[in-house]
Amino acid sequence: MTWATPQFSKGAVDRAGRVLANSLASAEELTEALVVINNWRSSHSFPLNTMQVGLRRRARQVDPNALVAQRIKRLSSIEAKLRRFDKMMLSRMQDIGGARAVVGSVPKVRELVRLYQESDLKHKLASFDDYIAEPQSSGYRGVHLVYRYFSDKISTYNGLQIELQLRSPLQHAWATAVETVGTFLKQALKASQGHAEWLRFFALMGSALAFRERSSLVPGTPQTRRELVEELRKAAIALDVERRLESYGAALRTLEDPSAANADFFLLALNPTEGTVSISGYSRAKLDKATVDYLLVEKSLEASPGAEAVLVSVDSIAALKRAYPNYFLDTRVFLKALQQAIAP
Repeated sequence: MTWATPQFSKGAVDRAGRVLANSLASAEELTEALVVINNWRSSHSFPLNTMQVGLRRRARQVDPNALVAQRIKRLSSIEAKLRRFDKMMLSRMQDIGGARAVVGSVPKVRELVRLYQESDLKHKLASFDDYIAEPQSSGYRGVHLVYRYFSDKISTYNGLQIELQLRSPLQHAWATAVETVGTFLKQALKASQGHAEWLRFFALMGSALAFRERSSLVPGTPQTRRELVEELRKAAIALDVERRLESYGAALRTLEDPSAANADFFLLALNPTEGTVSISGYSRAKLDKATVDYLLVEKSLEASPGAEAVLVSVDSIAALKRAYPNYFLDTRVFLKALQQAIAP
């Protein structure tokens, strides 16, 4: 297969990013910018795949049942991030290509981190954020490692950044529930933007899960279990969390392309307005077509509130639903954790 390679200078990439973030840009300017942006993000596929292979090997040393997935960042997420941080340049965005490992517990996350710290990787560690030791105020927890790709044989992709996210199952359930609720509220809860009541609920829930995992609590939340449970229970009742989350996925129809069964890459398209999630599959040899289709689907969903698309790679359809439950509006693991947290 032929992997995409960068065809434009970093200056051109940054200019395209500014156009994407400019709500006053003309249709012609945006069309030209999207050509550059799609090439830039597609060019991360090769280094991302390389880093994912290494992540999979290490994660399964720690946990044979580890869930590993990779994704190329959504256009809507790129645009939102550029608008949120007005000094950010697209060529320096760290998470255009991202791989994630979900391992069985916080100690296993720590063991996976240790394997990376003791490895002889040629890729340069650009940043390390331990959001388990120091949770974000939103309630988000996990460990992020960003590497600058390096190869002494082929320099084409050298310097491109790939983000690795390491999580426990509870941390993963929390993060995907935030995205599911954000989809329905049409608010960027993931970026700590939106209804204050929901933001507070997820911060409280982050601490409840931290209590359960015996790790650091979320800043600004009650530091005793009794006070935390009391406030969390009140918030869950006021927001009618259990009923609302259970109803989100109840009427969702899955439209699965028969070819997806044995695919290497999956294009997911969630359209809450129509109550559908479609799954298209692509072999490794058809990654070029997948990246073109990715942009076309994203553009087709622009007029549908809450609709999203993402191009990912996982082992199977079953792993797909575990890695991206938010695209299937599936919050069952999170709901079970909430029920346990607020039980008398």
